[in-house]
Amino acid sequence: MIKSIFFFDAMLTPKIITAVYWLLLGLVVISGVGAMFAQSFIMGLLIIVFGAIGVRIWCELLIVLFKINDNLKKMTDKAQD
Repeated sequence: MIKSIFFFDAMLTPKIITAVYWLLLGLVVISGVGAMFAQSFIMGLLIIVFGAIGVRIWCELLIVLFKINDNLKKMTDKAQD
């Protein structure tokens, strides 16, 4: 496990993306609730809905990039055999 991380055989970032997703989602909710009290209820609701969708899409795109990398690595390993 440690060897694969130090020699870049396994990607560490996809595991971190999940934690980043939950952190960003929490920040979106806090921002939305703050906007509900500071500006308007509708504005806060829109921040929560579209912020949650945006964070989800961004994290999924990052995951897709790492899955493409994994699949390319598998194809390369298969071609070498």
